[in-house]
Amino acid sequence: MHSPHPLHSTSTEVVSPVESLGHHMRWLVLIALVGIGALLITLGFATYTVPTVLVPDRGGVFREGVAGAPQYLHPVWCQNDLGVDGDLCALVYRGLMRFDKNGRVVPDLAESWSIIDGRIYQFRLKSDIFWHDGRRITADDAYFTFTTLQDPALVDIPGLSGLWRNVTVEKLDDRTIQMTLPQPFIPFVDLMTVGLLPQHIYRSVPPKDLLTKPLIENPIGSGPMRITSISSGSVRLEPSPFSGSTPYILAMEFYFFPDYASMLAAFDEERIDALSIILPTDVRRLAERGDTQLFSSVDSSYESILFNLNNPNVPFFQERDVRQALLYAIDRERLIEDALAGQGVVAHSLLSPNHWAFYEDVKTYPFDPARARTLLDGAGWIDKDGDGVREKEGKPLAFILLVKDDLRHQAIGAKLVSDWAQIGVRASLQPVTFSGLVTDFLAPRTFEAALTDWRQVGDPDPFPQWHSSQIDANGQNYTGWENAEADQLMETARQNANEAERKALYARFQEIFADELPALPLFHPLYTYGVSTRVNNVQVGVLNTPSERFATFPSWYIDSRRVPVSQAAAAPPTPPGVAP
Repeated sequence: MHSPHPLHSTSTEVVSPVESLGHHMRWLVLIALVGIGALLITLGFATYTVPTVLVPDRGGVFREGVAGAPQYLHPVWCQNDLGVDGDLCALVYRGLMRFDKNGRVVPDLAESWSIIDGRIYQFRLKSDIFWHDGRRITADDAYFTFTTLQDPALVDIPGLSGLWRNVTVEKLDDRTIQMTLPQPFIPFVDLMTVGLLPQHIYRSVPPKDLLTKPLIENPIGSGPMRITSISSGSVRLEPSPFSGSTPYILAMEFYFFPDYASMLAAFDEERIDALSIILPTDVRRLAERGDTQLFSSVDSSYESILFNLNNPNVPFFQERDVRQALLYAIDRERLIEDALAGQGVVAHSLLSPNHWAFYEDVKTYPFDPARARTLLDGAGWIDKDGDGVREKEGKPLAFILLVKDDLRHQAIGAKLVSDWAQIGVRASLQPVTFSGLVTDFLAPRTFEAALTDWRQVGDPDPFPQWHSSQIDANGQNYTGWENAEADQLMETARQNANEAERKALYARFQEIFADELPALPLFHPLYTYGVSTRVNNVQVGVLNTPSERFATFPSWYIDSRRVPVSQAAAAPPTPPGVAP
Protein backbone atom coordinates (compact mmCIF):
# COMPACT_ATOMS: atom_id res chain seq x y z
CA MET A 1 0.00 0.00 0.00
CA HIS A 2 1.46 3.08 -0.97
CA SER A 3 1.58 5.75 1.61
CA PRO A 4 -0.33 8.78 0.63
CA HIS A 5 1.71 11.68 -0.79
CA PRO A 6 1.84 14.70 1.47
CA LEU A 7 -0.19 17.66 0.38
CA HIS A 8 1.96 20.55 -1.18
CA SER A 9 0.45 23.86 -0.15
CA THR A 10 1.58 27.53 -0.68
CA SER A 11 1.35 29.87 2.31
CA THR A 12 0.78 33.58 1.63
CA GLU A 13 2.11 36.34 4.08
CA VAL A 14 -0.07 39.35 4.20
CA VAL A 15 2.00 42.64 4.62
CA SER A 16 0.30 45.80 5.71
CA PRO A 17 0.81 49.06 3.73
CA VAL A 18 2.50 50.71 6.73
CA GLU A 19 5.18 48.05 6.99
CA SER A 20 5.86 48.28 3.27
CA LEU A 21 6.42 52.04 3.51
CA GLY A 22 8.90 51.59 6.38
CA HIS A 23 10.91 49.12 4.36
CA HIS A 24 11.29 51.54 1.46
CA MET A 25 12.16 54.39 3.80
CA ARG A 26 15.04 52.42 5.25
CA TRP A 27 16.48 51.99 1.79
CA LEU A 28 16.04 55.66 0.99
CA VAL A 29 17.78 56.69 4.23
CA LEU A 30 20.64 54.32 3.50
CA ILE A 31 21.05 55.71 0.00
CA ALA A 32 20.94 59.26 1.34
CA LEU A 33 23.57 58.56 3.96
CA VAL A 34 25.88 57.03 1.37
CA GLY A 35 25.40 60.06 -0.86
CA ILE A 36 26.08 62.55 1.91
CA GLY A 37 29.20 60.66 2.90
CA ALA A 38 30.48 60.70 -0.65
CA LEU A 39 29.75 64.42 -0.88
CA LEU A 40 31.64 65.12 2.33
CA ILE A 41 34.61 63.13 1.09
CA THR A 42 34.53 65.02 -2.18
CA LEU A 43 34.29 68.38 -0.47
CA GLY A 44 37.05 67.49 1.93
CA PHE A 45 39.28 66.43 -0.92
CA ALA A 46 38.50 69.64 -2.75
CA THR A 47 39.30 71.71 0.33
CA TYR A 48 42.76 70.28 0.66
CA THR A 49 43.59 70.47 -3.00
CA VAL A 50 42.68 74.13 -3.58
CA PRO A 51 46.02 76.01 -3.86
CA THR A 52 46.60 78.25 -0.86
CA VAL A 53 49.23 80.76 0.12
CA LEU A 54 50.40 82.45 3.30
CA VAL A 55 49.70 86.17 3.44
CA PRO A 56 50.90 88.73 5.99
CA ASP A 57 48.64 89.30 8.96
CA ARG A 58 48.63 91.82 11.76
CA GLY A 59 50.12 90.74 15.04
CA GLY A 60 53.34 90.04 16.87
CA VAL A 61 55.97 92.15 18.59
CA PHE A 62 59.35 92.92 17.04
CA ARG A 63 62.23 92.81 19.57
CA GLU A 64 65.59 94.39 18.84
CA GLY A 65 68.70 94.44 20.99
CA VAL A 66 70.94 97.50 21.34
CA ALA A 67 74.16 98.04 23.25
CA GLY A 68 73.59 100.96 25.60
CA ALA A 69 70.51 102.93 26.63
CA PRO A 70 69.01 106.22 25.42
CA GLN A 71 70.48 109.29 27.05
CA TYR A 72 68.27 112.15 25.90
CA LEU A 73 65.77 111.18 23.16
CA HIS A 74 65.97 114.74 21.96
CA PRO A 75 65.58 115.51 18.24
CA VAL A 76 68.19 118.27 18.35
CA TRP A 77 70.88 115.95 19.71
CA CYS A 78 69.86 112.77 17.91
CA GLN A 79 70.83 113.90 14.43
CA ASN A 80 74.44 112.75 14.64
CA ASP A 81 73.88 109.88 17.07
CA LEU A 82 74.54 106.41 15.66
CA GLY A 83 73.25 104.52 18.72
CA VAL A 84 69.86 103.87 20.25
CA ASP A 85 69.08 107.59 20.61
CA GLY A 86 69.44 108.04 16.87
CA ASP A 87 67.31 104.96 16.18
CA LEU A 88 64.50 106.03 18.49
CA CYS A 89 64.49 109.64 17.29
CA ALA A 90 64.20 108.48 13.68
CA LEU A 91 61.03 106.59 14.65
CA VAL A 92 59.52 109.19 17.00
CA TYR A 93 60.36 112.53 15.34
CA ARG A 94 60.19 114.04 11.86
CA GLY A 95 61.65 117.21 10.40
CA LEU A 96 60.58 119.41 7.54
CA MET A 97 63.11 117.53 5.43
CA ARG A 98 64.95 114.21 5.54
CA PHE A 99 67.91 112.56 3.83
CA ASP A 100 67.35 109.98 1.14
CA LYS A 101 69.66 107.01 0.60
CA ASN A 102 72.01 109.05 -1.62
CA GLY A 103 72.43 111.93 0.81
CA ARG A 104 69.98 114.26 -0.89
CA VAL A 105 67.63 116.35 1.22
CA VAL A 106 64.00 115.62 0.33
CA PRO A 107 60.66 116.73 1.85
CA ASP A 108 59.31 114.99 4.95
CA LEU A 109 56.77 117.10 6.85
CA ALA A 110 57.18 119.70 4.14
CA GLU A 111 55.00 119.45 1.06
CA SER A 112 57.28 121.67 -1.00
CA TRP A 113 60.25 123.98 -0.62
CA SER A 114 62.13 126.62 -2.57
CA ILE A 115 65.36 128.62 -2.43
CA ILE A 116 65.36 132.26 -3.52
CA ASP A 117 68.71 133.88 -4.36
CA GLY A 118 70.51 131.24 -2.28
CA ARG A 119 69.53 133.09 0.91
CA ILE A 120 65.76 132.73 1.38
CA TYR A 121 64.36 129.30 2.19
CA GLN A 122 60.61 128.71 2.14
CA PHE A 123 58.92 125.51 3.31
CA ARG A 124 55.23 124.73 2.96
CA LEU A 125 53.98 122.07 5.36
CA LYS A 126 51.64 119.25 4.40
CA SER A 127 48.04 119.73 5.49
CA ASP A 128 47.41 116.26 6.95
CA ILE A 129 50.22 115.88 9.51
CA PHE A 130 49.65 115.36 13.22
CA TRP A 131 51.46 114.98 16.53
CA HIS A 132 51.12 111.71 18.43
CA ASP A 133 48.41 113.30 20.60
CA GLY A 134 46.28 114.14 17.57
CA ARG A 135 47.01 117.86 17.36
CA ARG A 136 47.63 119.18 13.85
CA ILE A 137 51.20 120.26 13.01
CA THR A 138 51.41 123.83 11.75
CA ALA A 139 54.00 126.45 10.92
CA ASP A 140 53.74 127.54 14.57
CA ASP A 141 55.55 124.35 15.57
CA ALA A 142 58.34 124.92 13.06
CA TYR A 143 58.66 128.56 14.14
CA PHE A 144 58.79 127.50 17.80
CA THR A 145 61.49 124.88 17.14
CA PHE A 146 63.78 127.13 15.11
CA THR A 147 63.45 130.23 17.29
CA THR A 148 64.16 128.08 20.35
CA LEU A 149 67.46 127.09 18.73
CA GLN A 150 68.24 130.80 18.31
CA ASP A 151 67.72 131.74 21.95
CA PRO A 152 70.68 133.74 23.36
CA ALA A 153 70.70 131.49 26.44
CA LEU A 154 72.00 128.66 24.23
CA VAL A 155 75.10 130.44 22.96
CA ASP A 156 77.41 128.46 25.25
CA ILE A 157 76.04 124.99 24.43
CA PRO A 158 78.67 122.92 22.57
CA GLY A 159 77.56 121.23 19.38
CA LEU A 160 74.72 123.63 18.61
CA SER A 161 75.26 125.24 15.22
CA GLY A 162 76.06 128.93 15.53
CA LEU A 163 74.50 129.34 12.10
CA TRP A 164 71.05 129.53 13.70
CA ARG A 165 71.89 132.83 15.39
CA ASN A 166 72.24 134.59 12.01
CA VAL A 167 68.96 133.35 10.54
CA THR A 168 65.74 135.37 10.38
CA VAL A 169 62.76 133.06 10.96
CA GLU A 170 59.27 134.10 9.85
CA LYS A 171 55.87 132.43 9.82
CA LEU A 172 54.14 133.46 6.58
CA ASP A 173 50.88 131.59 7.20
CA ASP A 174 49.63 128.51 9.07
CA ARG A 175 51.50 126.20 6.71
CA THR A 176 54.46 128.25 5.49
CA ILE A 177 57.73 129.07 7.25
CA GLN A 178 60.54 131.21 5.82
CA MET A 179 64.17 131.57 6.83
CA THR A 180 66.52 134.24 5.53
CA LEU A 181 70.32 133.94 5.70
CA PRO A 182 72.78 136.85 5.53
CA GLN A 183 74.47 135.25 2.50
CA PRO A 184 73.90 132.20 0.26
CA PHE A 185 74.67 128.90 1.97
CA ILE A 186 73.14 125.84 0.30
CA PRO A 187 74.16 123.28 2.98
CA PHE A 188 71.79 125.14 5.34
CA VAL A 189 68.95 122.92 4.18
CA ASP A 190 70.58 120.00 6.04
CA LEU A 191 69.54 121.72 9.28
CA MET A 192 65.91 121.31 8.23
CA THR A 193 66.16 117.58 8.97
CA VAL A 194 66.04 118.30 12.72
CA GLY A 195 62.91 116.86 14.32
CA LEU A 196 60.25 119.44 15.15
CA LEU A 197 59.09 120.04 18.73
CA PRO A 198 55.37 120.53 19.53
CA GLN A 199 54.73 124.10 20.62
CA HIS A 200 51.64 123.20 22.64
CA ILE A 201 53.70 120.84 24.82
CA TYR A 202 56.91 122.80 25.36
CA ARG A 203 56.16 126.51 24.89
CA SER A 204 56.27 127.17 28.66
CA VAL A 205 59.67 125.46 29.09
CA PRO A 206 62.69 127.81 29.13
CA PRO A 207 64.80 127.20 25.98
CA LYS A 208 67.92 126.25 27.92
CA ASP A 209 65.98 123.66 29.94
CA LEU A 210 64.30 122.34 26.79
CA LEU A 211 67.62 121.92 25.00
CA THR A 212 69.68 120.54 27.89
CA LYS A 213 67.27 118.13 29.58
CA PRO A 214 66.32 114.69 28.21
CA LEU A 215 62.86 114.17 26.72
CA ILE A 216 62.73 110.53 27.79
CA GLU A 217 59.44 110.77 29.71
CA ASN A 218 56.49 110.64 27.32
CA PRO A 219 58.08 112.34 24.30
CA ILE A 220 55.54 113.65 21.78
CA GLY A 221 56.68 113.59 18.18
CA SER A 222 55.20 113.14 14.73
CA GLY A 223 57.08 110.05 13.58
CA PRO A 224 55.55 106.72 12.55
CA MET A 225 55.98 105.23 16.04
CA ARG A 226 55.15 106.55 19.50
CA ILE A 227 56.70 105.50 22.79
CA THR A 228 54.13 103.82 25.03
CA SER A 229 56.41 102.68 27.86
CA ILE A 230 60.04 102.99 28.84
CA SER A 231 62.11 101.50 31.65
CA SER A 232 65.76 101.08 32.52
CA GLY A 233 65.90 97.92 30.44
CA SER A 234 63.66 98.48 27.44
CA VAL A 235 61.36 100.77 25.51
CA ARG A 236 58.14 99.88 23.71
CA LEU A 237 56.85 101.70 20.65
CA GLU A 238 53.52 101.31 18.90
CA PRO A 239 52.36 102.74 15.58
CA SER A 240 51.03 106.27 15.78
CA PRO A 241 47.36 106.31 14.74
CA PHE A 242 48.07 109.59 12.95
CA SER A 243 51.09 108.53 10.89
CA GLY A 244 49.13 107.51 7.81
CA SER A 245 50.31 103.89 7.75
CA THR A 246 49.37 100.75 9.67
CA PRO A 247 52.24 98.27 10.06
CA TYR A 248 51.50 94.56 10.25
CA ILE A 249 53.56 94.27 13.45
CA LEU A 250 51.74 95.66 16.48
CA ALA A 251 54.75 96.93 18.44
CA MET A 252 58.53 97.35 18.51
CA GLU A 253 60.54 96.73 21.66
CA PHE A 254 64.16 97.76 22.08
CA TYR A 255 66.09 95.93 24.80
CA PHE A 256 69.13 97.64 26.28
CA PHE A 257 72.26 95.59 26.94
CA PRO A 258 75.42 96.68 28.75
CA ASP A 259 77.65 95.63 25.86
CA TYR A 260 77.75 94.01 22.45
CA ALA A 261 78.60 90.53 23.81
CA SER A 262 75.49 90.34 26.00
CA MET A 263 73.33 91.57 23.12
CA LEU A 264 74.74 88.86 20.85
CA ALA A 265 74.11 86.21 23.53
CA ALA A 266 70.47 87.29 23.78
CA PHE A 267 70.09 86.86 20.02
CA ASP A 268 71.64 83.38 20.17
CA GLU A 269 69.13 82.51 22.91
CA GLU A 270 66.23 83.88 20.78
CA ARG A 271 65.29 86.48 23.40
CA ILE A 272 65.45 89.16 20.71
CA ASP A 273 64.68 89.15 16.99
CA ALA A 274 67.34 91.53 15.73
CA LEU A 275 70.80 92.93 16.38
CA SER A 276 71.13 96.69 15.88
CA ILE A 277 74.66 96.12 14.57
CA ILE A 278 76.86 93.12 13.82
CA LEU A 279 80.59 93.47 14.20
CA PRO A 280 82.71 92.26 11.27
CA THR A 281 84.10 89.35 13.29
CA ASP A 282 80.60 87.85 13.71
CA VAL A 283 79.23 88.33 10.20
CA ARG A 284 80.43 85.05 8.72
CA ARG A 285 79.29 82.94 11.68
CA LEU A 286 75.81 84.44 11.60
CA ALA A 287 75.64 84.17 7.81
CA GLU A 288 76.07 80.40 8.11
CA ARG A 289 73.04 80.08 10.38
CA GLY A 290 69.74 79.24 8.76
CA ASP A 291 67.73 81.41 11.13
CA THR A 292 69.36 84.78 10.48
CA GLN A 293 68.96 87.35 7.71
CA LEU A 294 71.86 89.74 7.16
CA PHE A 295 71.65 93.12 5.45
CA SER A 296 74.71 95.23 4.63
CA SER A 297 75.17 98.75 3.32
CA VAL A 298 78.24 100.87 2.65
CA ASP A 299 78.56 103.26 5.57
CA SER A 300 78.71 107.01 4.94
CA SER A 301 81.87 107.16 7.05
CA TYR A 302 85.41 106.57 5.82
CA GLU A 303 88.78 105.79 7.35
CA SER A 304 91.73 107.91 6.29
CA ILE A 305 95.28 108.88 7.19
CA LEU A 306 95.86 112.57 7.80
CA PHE A 307 99.31 114.06 7.16
CA ASN A 308 100.50 117.18 8.96
CA LEU A 309 101.87 119.10 6.01
CA ASN A 310 103.25 121.88 8.22
CA ASN A 311 105.10 119.85 10.85
CA PRO A 312 108.86 120.58 10.48
CA ASN A 313 109.70 117.12 11.84
CA VAL A 314 108.18 115.47 8.77
CA PRO A 315 108.87 117.83 5.84
CA PHE A 316 108.63 114.94 3.36
CA PHE A 317 104.83 114.96 3.74
CA GLN A 318 104.85 118.13 1.65
CA GLU A 319 106.03 116.04 -1.32
CA ARG A 320 103.15 114.77 -3.42
CA ASP A 321 105.18 111.82 -4.75
CA VAL A 322 105.79 110.62 -1.19
CA ARG A 323 102.10 110.81 -0.34
CA GLN A 324 101.12 108.97 -3.51
CA ALA A 325 103.78 106.31 -2.90
CA LEU A 326 102.42 105.69 0.59
CA LEU A 327 98.96 104.99 -0.84
CA TYR A 328 100.21 102.75 -3.65
CA ALA A 329 102.04 100.71 -1.01
CA ILE A 330 98.91 99.84 0.98
CA ASP A 331 97.15 96.59 0.14
CA ARG A 332 93.73 97.91 1.08
CA GLU A 333 91.86 94.80 -0.02
CA ARG A 334 93.99 92.69 2.32
CA LEU A 335 93.67 95.30 5.06
CA ILE A 336 89.86 95.12 4.81
CA GLU A 337 89.99 91.32 4.86
CA ASP A 338 92.33 91.11 7.85
CA ALA A 339 91.14 94.00 10.03
CA LEU A 340 87.44 94.09 9.07
CA ALA A 341 86.81 90.44 8.17
CA GLY A 342 86.03 91.64 4.66
CA GLN A 343 83.35 94.09 5.81
CA GLY A 344 84.39 97.19 3.88
CA VAL A 345 85.04 98.62 0.44
CA VAL A 346 88.13 100.47 -0.78
CA ALA A 347 87.68 104.25 -0.63
CA HIS A 348 88.72 106.35 -3.60
CA SER A 349 87.13 109.58 -2.40
CA LEU A 350 85.92 111.34 0.71
CA LEU A 351 82.37 110.51 -0.40
CA SER A 352 80.62 107.16 -0.27
CA PRO A 353 80.12 105.58 -3.72
CA ASN A 354 76.37 105.81 -3.00
CA HIS A 355 76.42 109.58 -2.55
CA TRP A 356 74.86 111.71 -5.27
CA ALA A 357 78.03 113.83 -5.60
CA PHE A 358 80.49 110.92 -5.82
CA TYR A 359 82.72 111.19 -8.90
CA GLU A 360 82.95 107.77 -10.51
CA ASP A 361 85.99 108.60 -12.67
CA VAL A 362 88.16 109.77 -9.79
CA LYS A 363 91.80 108.66 -9.90
CA THR A 364 92.42 105.38 -8.09
CA TYR A 365 95.49 103.89 -6.45
CA PRO A 366 95.55 100.10 -6.74
CA PHE A 367 98.04 98.15 -4.65
CA ASP A 368 101.31 98.61 -6.53
CA PRO A 369 104.45 98.51 -4.36
CA ALA A 370 106.67 98.62 -7.45
CA ARG A 371 105.07 101.90 -8.50
CA ALA A 372 105.53 103.19 -4.94
CA ARG A 373 109.26 102.38 -5.00
CA THR A 374 109.66 104.09 -8.37
CA LEU A 375 108.03 107.27 -7.06
CA LEU A 376 110.27 107.34 -4.00
CA ASP A 377 113.38 106.66 -6.08
CA GLY A 378 112.45 109.50 -8.40
CA ALA A 379 111.94 111.83 -5.44
CA GLY A 380 115.46 111.07 -4.19
CA TRP A 381 114.52 108.86 -1.26
CA ILE A 382 117.09 106.04 -1.32
CA ASP A 383 118.18 103.48 1.26
CA LYS A 384 121.90 104.19 1.05
CA ASP A 385 123.03 102.43 4.23
CA GLY A 386 121.01 99.24 3.79
CA ASP A 387 119.09 99.55 7.07
CA GLY A 388 115.75 99.13 5.32
CA VAL A 389 114.76 102.79 5.66
CA ARG A 390 115.07 105.32 2.85
CA GLU A 391 116.66 108.67 3.52
CA LYS A 392 117.39 111.95 1.74
CA GLU A 393 119.87 114.60 2.82
CA GLY A 394 120.43 112.68 6.04
CA LYS A 395 116.72 112.64 6.95
CA PRO A 396 115.14 109.15 7.27
CA LEU A 397 111.72 108.54 5.78
CA ALA A 398 110.21 107.79 9.19
CA PHE A 399 107.26 109.13 11.17
CA ILE A 400 104.85 108.44 14.05
CA LEU A 401 101.34 107.22 13.17
CA LEU A 402 98.70 107.96 15.81
CA VAL A 403 95.86 105.44 16.12
CA LYS A 404 92.94 105.13 18.51
CA ASP A 405 93.70 102.67 21.29
CA ASP A 406 91.02 100.08 20.44
CA LEU A 407 91.94 96.71 18.95
CA ARG A 408 90.50 97.41 15.49
CA HIS A 409 92.44 100.62 14.90
CA GLN A 410 95.63 99.14 16.27
CA ALA A 411 95.24 96.18 13.89
CA ILE A 412 94.77 98.56 10.97
CA GLY A 413 97.81 100.54 12.07
CA ALA A 414 99.94 97.41 12.31
CA LYS A 415 99.01 96.45 8.74
CA LEU A 416 99.95 99.92 7.49
CA VAL A 417 103.32 99.77 9.25
CA SER A 418 104.00 96.38 7.64
CA ASP A 419 103.05 97.51 4.12
CA TRP A 420 105.14 100.68 4.31
CA ALA A 421 108.15 98.75 5.58
CA GLN A 422 108.12 96.84 2.28
CA ILE A 423 108.95 100.05 0.38
CA GLY A 424 111.55 101.35 2.84
CA VAL A 425 109.36 103.59 5.01
CA ARG A 426 109.42 103.29 8.79
CA ALA A 427 106.24 104.16 10.68
CA SER A 428 105.91 103.79 14.44
CA LEU A 429 102.50 103.26 16.04
CA GLN A 430 101.36 105.40 18.95
CA PRO A 431 97.94 104.40 20.37
CA VAL A 432 95.97 107.24 22.01
CA THR A 433 92.45 107.75 23.31
CA PHE A 434 89.92 109.31 20.98
CA SER A 435 89.64 112.46 23.07
CA GLY A 436 93.41 112.63 23.32
CA LEU A 437 93.77 112.27 19.56
CA VAL A 438 91.61 115.35 19.00
CA THR A 439 92.55 117.60 21.92
CA ASP A 440 96.24 116.75 22.30
CA PHE A 441 97.31 116.21 18.70
CA LEU A 442 94.87 117.21 15.94
CA ALA A 443 93.56 120.49 17.35
CA PRO A 444 97.01 121.86 18.35
CA ARG A 445 98.51 120.46 15.09
CA THR A 446 101.26 118.56 16.93
CA PHE A 447 100.78 115.23 15.13
CA GLU A 448 102.82 113.80 12.27
CA ALA A 449 100.30 111.34 10.81
CA ALA A 450 97.01 110.10 12.23
CA LEU A 451 94.52 107.35 11.43
CA THR A 452 91.08 108.96 11.61
CA ASP A 453 87.37 108.25 11.06
CA TRP A 454 85.16 110.77 9.30
CA ARG A 455 81.45 110.78 8.50
CA GLN A 456 79.98 112.64 5.53
CA VAL A 457 76.19 112.62 5.95
CA GLY A 458 73.98 114.74 3.75
CA ASP A 459 75.49 117.70 1.92
CA PRO A 460 78.92 116.92 0.42
CA ASP A 461 80.38 120.31 1.45
CA PRO A 462 84.06 119.62 2.40
CA PHE A 463 84.71 123.25 3.39
CA PRO A 464 85.07 122.71 7.19
CA GLN A 465 87.84 120.12 6.77
CA TRP A 466 89.64 121.22 3.61
CA HIS A 467 89.30 124.96 2.94
CA SER A 468 92.48 126.91 3.70
CA SER A 469 90.53 129.32 5.94
CA GLN A 470 90.07 126.42 8.35
CA ILE A 471 93.79 125.86 8.93
CA ASP A 472 93.87 128.14 11.97
CA ALA A 473 93.40 126.77 15.47
CA ASN A 474 89.60 127.06 15.39
CA GLY A 475 89.16 125.12 12.14
CA GLN A 476 89.26 121.43 11.26
CA ASN A 477 91.73 121.56 8.39
CA TYR A 478 94.20 119.66 10.54
CA THR A 479 96.52 118.81 7.65
CA GLY A 480 97.17 122.44 6.69
CA TRP A 481 96.42 121.72 3.02
CA GLU A 482 96.15 124.77 0.79
CA ASN A 483 95.02 124.69 -2.82
CA ALA A 484 93.66 127.84 -4.46
CA GLU A 485 91.55 126.03 -7.06
CA ALA A 486 90.08 123.68 -4.47
CA ASP A 487 89.23 126.68 -2.27
CA GLN A 488 87.39 128.36 -5.14
CA LEU A 489 85.45 125.20 -5.97
CA MET A 490 84.30 124.80 -2.37
CA GLU A 491 83.29 128.45 -2.09
CA THR A 492 81.28 128.35 -5.31
CA ALA A 493 79.60 125.01 -4.62
CA ARG A 494 78.22 125.99 -1.23
CA GLN A 495 76.50 129.01 -2.82
CA ASN A 496 75.06 127.27 -5.89
CA ALA A 497 71.60 125.70 -5.58
CA ASN A 498 71.77 123.84 -8.91
CA GLU A 499 72.55 120.19 -8.16
CA ALA A 500 74.02 119.37 -11.58
CA GLU A 501 76.39 122.32 -11.37
CA ARG A 502 77.35 121.47 -7.79
CA LYS A 503 78.04 117.89 -8.84
CA ALA A 504 80.45 119.12 -11.52
CA LEU A 505 82.20 121.40 -9.02
CA TYR A 506 82.61 118.58 -6.52
CA ALA A 507 83.81 116.23 -9.25
CA ARG A 508 86.66 118.62 -9.99
CA PHE A 509 87.38 118.96 -6.26
CA GLN A 510 87.63 115.17 -5.99
CA GLU A 511 90.03 115.10 -8.95
CA ILE A 512 92.33 117.62 -7.26
CA PHE A 513 92.11 115.86 -3.91
CA ALA A 514 92.90 112.46 -5.44
CA ASP A 515 95.97 113.91 -7.14
CA GLU A 516 97.23 115.92 -4.16
CA LEU A 517 96.34 113.38 -1.44
CA PRO A 518 96.64 115.55 1.68
CA ALA A 519 95.02 112.53 3.29
CA LEU A 520 94.93 108.89 2.21
CA PRO A 521 91.40 107.47 1.90
CA LEU A 522 91.50 103.84 3.02
CA PHE A 523 88.03 102.30 3.12
CA HIS A 524 84.33 102.73 3.79
CA PRO A 525 83.17 100.19 6.40
CA LEU A 526 80.03 98.16 5.87
CA TYR A 527 77.14 98.48 8.29
CA THR A 528 75.55 95.05 8.85
CA TYR A 529 72.13 94.44 10.39
CA GLY A 530 70.86 91.04 11.53
CA VAL A 531 67.23 89.89 11.80
CA SER A 532 65.73 86.53 12.73
CA THR A 533 63.88 84.65 10.00
CA ARG A 534 60.89 84.84 12.36
CA VAL A 535 60.41 88.31 10.86
CA ASN A 536 59.33 88.28 7.22
CA ASN A 537 59.65 90.66 4.26
CA VAL A 538 62.48 92.64 5.84
CA GLN A 539 64.02 94.90 3.19
CA VAL A 540 67.06 97.04 3.92
CA GLY A 541 68.71 98.77 0.98
CA VAL A 542 71.31 101.52 0.70
CA LEU A 543 71.46 103.51 3.94
CA ASN A 544 72.63 107.03 4.59
CA THR A 545 72.60 106.30 8.34
CA PRO A 546 71.87 103.03 10.21
CA SER A 547 68.61 104.40 11.67
CA GLU A 548 67.15 104.40 8.15
CA ARG A 549 66.90 100.59 8.30
CA PHE A 550 63.34 100.94 9.63
CA ALA A 551 62.08 102.84 6.58
CA THR A 552 60.26 99.74 5.31
CA PHE A 553 59.08 98.54 8.74
CA PRO A 554 55.34 98.86 7.88
CA SER A 555 55.72 95.99 5.39
CA TRP A 556 57.57 93.65 7.78
CA TYR A 557 55.42 90.95 9.37
CA ILE A 558 55.59 88.16 11.93
CA ASP A 559 52.10 86.64 11.81
CA SER A 560 50.52 85.17 8.70
CA ARG A 561 47.43 83.26 7.63
CA ARG A 562 46.57 80.91 4.79
CA VAL A 563 44.08 81.89 2.08
CA PRO A 564 43.26 80.52 -1.38
CA VAL A 565 45.61 81.82 -4.03
CA SER A 566 42.71 83.42 -5.86
CA GLN A 567 41.95 85.54 -2.79
CA ALA A 568 45.51 86.46 -1.82
CA ALA A 569 45.59 89.84 -3.51
CA ALA A 570 42.26 90.92 -2.02
CA ALA A 571 42.65 89.44 1.47
CA PRO A 572 42.93 92.30 3.98
CA PRO A 573 45.01 91.86 7.13
CA THR A 574 43.10 90.93 10.25
CA PRO A 575 42.32 94.07 12.26
CA PRO A 576 44.42 94.37 15.43
CA GLY A 577 43.04 92.31 18.28
CA VAL A 578 40.73 90.19 16.09
CA ALA A 579 41.37 86.51 15.48
CA PRO A 580 41.58 85.44 11.84
